[in-house]
Amino acid sequence: MWLGGCRCVALAALLLLLTIGAQAEELKPKLQAAPQEEGESGSDGKTGAGSEQRSETQRKSAEGLIELGEEELPGDEASQQEQHPWEKMDLDTIKLVQITGFSKEKDTKKIPGVLYDLLEVQKRMIQNIVSEIEEIEQQQEESRASELAPQTVELTEAHQIYERAMGILNKTKVDRLLGHKLMVEAASKGHLAARSHVAWAQLLGNPVPLDIESAKQTFLALAEEGLPDAQMGLGFMYAAGIGFNVSQAKALLYYQLAAAGENSWAQMALGYRYWAGVGVPNSCETALDYYRKVATKVAGQVTFSGGAAVHRIRLLDEVDNSGPSSGILDNDLIDYYQLLADKGDVQAQVGLGQLHYQGGRGIPLDHQRALQYFSQAANAGNAVAMAFLGKIYLEGSDNIKADNETALKFFKKAADLGNPVGQSGLGIMYLHGKGVPKDTMKALKYFAKAADQGWVDGQLQLGNMYYGGIGVQRDFKLAIKYFSLASQSGHVLAFYNLGQMHAIGLGMIRSCPTAVELFKNVAERGKWADRLMSGYQDYRSYRFEESFMQYALLSEMGYEVAQSNAGFLLDREEVNLFKNRGEELVRALQYWGRAAAQGYSAAQVKLGDYHYYGMGTLIDYEMAASHYRMASEQQNNAQAMFNLGYMHEQGLGMKKDIHLAKRCYDLAADSSVDAKVPVTLALIKLQLLFKLESLKETPFKIIFNLDENIASNWDLYLITVITILCGAALYFRRPVPPPPATATPASPVPPTAATAARENATSNETENAPNRSEREPPAPANPANDE
Repeated sequence: MWLGGCRCVALAALLLLLTIGAQAEELKPKLQAAPQEEGESGSDGKTGAGSEQRSETQRKSAEGLIELGEEELPGDEASQQEQHPWEKMDLDTIKLVQITGFSKEKDTKKIPGVLYDLLEVQKRMIQNIVSEIEEIEQQQEESRASELAPQTVELTEAHQIYERAMGILNKTKVDRLLGHKLMVEAASKGHLAARSHVAWAQLLGNPVPLDIESAKQTFLALAEEGLPDAQMGLGFMYAAGIGFNVSQAKALLYYQLAAAGENSWAQMALGYRYWAGVGVPNSCETALDYYRKVATKVAGQVTFSGGAAVHRIRLLDEVDNSGPSSGILDNDLIDYYQLLADKGDVQAQVGLGQLHYQGGRGIPLDHQRALQYFSQAANAGNAVAMAFLGKIYLEGSDNIKADNETALKFFKKAADLGNPVGQSGLGIMYLHGKGVPKDTMKALKYFAKAADQGWVDGQLQLGNMYYGGIGVQRDFKLAIKYFSLASQSGHVLAFYNLGQMHAIGLGMIRSCPTAVELFKNVAERGKWADRLMSGYQDYRSYRFEESFMQYALLSEMGYEVAQSNAGFLLDREEVNLFKNRGEELVRALQYWGRAAAQGYSAAQVKLGDYHYYGMGTLIDYEMAASHYRMASEQQNNAQAMFNLGYMHEQGLGMKKDIHLAKRCYDLAADSSVDAKVPVTLALIKLQLLFKLESLKETPFKIIFNLDENIASNWDLYLITVITILCGAALYFRRPVPPPPATATPASPVPPTAATAARENATSNETENAPNRSEREPPAPANPANDE
């Protein structure tokens, strides 16, 4: 700070010197004229000659032609003392002296002396200041060198460890645990970027447990050092209310600082905010500037393979479909495909090779395994496998060396079999002269063949040739045509090229909103999109807080699927990061709102539900109905149509209208098969209501003049009555128990003589004997028989 002050003083002194020099130029005619007048009016020649000599010396001093202080001015001693009143001034002390009014000076003899002394004082002052500044700078450089000298070796080692870690994390097959371990080692040695990387891992809980407080302290320390990654971290924490109270103003400030440091995450966050008007006024042009910067970086990193696939999974859709997403392959299915591939199934080999080559559907990138499966299929004569082998050898990979000759061989084999991937590959090699002489005409021919078969690379390259006039006459309309075809297949570079053309109005009318949407699509294909799958895997592993943190970060960067997933986790009370349920619902409402603004119909329905039930906001039926109407009209959402029908039926937020309710129910049934059962029940209820309304015109209308409590809750009473009737019906329809078994009388048998005699004897004994119960107790029952 003192050094800066000295520099300001030096500049001020220099400005003052220049001002005095300008005044001296104005006084030159007077300085030249005054001695002549004195010489003419002198009484003798000596006086005139002395004055002329003195005036000449003073003139040279005023013009800076001689060194001040090294020559003595001629003249007597009294005159010199009178003309040098500042010689006793302390030159080390800065004083403010009022400048003499030269225009009002009557004695022309004093003017040259005053100017002479002023110039000399200012010159010495500037020399002293400059020498002090040089001395201070030298001392600071020496102290800085002495401080950095012991750390140079350690910082160099830390940087080397950091580069190794980044190399591991940027591989196609990432080892996150090893990369993080090396980052921790580099951070312990003071590497700033490594410290920031470790703090991000602690904040997001991947691949280490959550430690928000430690991440917060690290970001605060690194932000003071001006590190953009740390500024982005603080912006995210303030925006999401994690570790700090929510402050969108501070979040915006830190985002601006990080974006100025070329942090891509911050640039995406600002681009989304200006595009959607989150905390700032809508500004399409500002959003375009930020998104274009990020899209240019992402497009520059796209390889011939097209990069890893981005799989977007909405957790709400998974729950509604009652099962895991159909886009993710489970381990059993992968094992089944691998078994088929090992048995020689060519289609399974090609499918697994493509999955490992491009990733997605829960399969990580692994070019080595892709090479293995493609080689097996190519040996069986599959043209697709040959073409993909050519792509692998054309650009190489982590453990695969690029080889133009091998790539050309496989491309040619595939192209001869009519495969569009091989034709497009041959076009690339002729266009850039890789392994063959450069030939744009052959490249155009192969690209056209591939494009005619609908292959995305052929369409993209044809668009590039017409856009740049490479081998053909430049034609922007044809370029737009082929770029549009390639964008329908999701090619990143097609989106980027179309965005550039829309941004500047090349070949079309300029459209800033369209350009922003295209650049946003490209920016969301960056390497950071891998966190979408990481968040989903954490969710499937019941690590809900870690999943929410990653979705919340991507939400700030404008990912719609991340916004809906963050709202879903808060809605289901699966995140324990906030103070109470009310705070969770307020944040969930915010995430649902942002997702709905980007066109997600289920989020629009959720907004209606929150306003209908008063979750995170006040109950507002009109607002709920407006959200349902938007979802039904714009996205044709069956749930929204059904809810609108119910609100029309009950007269909530709108006029009660049974006919409109029936229309909404019918539209819901036509829009979704799943809605047919609830719609049928609702229509039955409407029929009952219609019949009841018609009874009001009959003598039975006295029924509707009952107590208000009964009339308002008639449906509850009706359900109770129906339940009782159903119970009674079930009771009376229960199966009747069978009658007890009785002994069947035997058919009469004619008695024999012995039998008759025995019966007579028995009857006589019974008549003559006393009662048996009086003589002896009855025999005990047999337990076995009772059972």
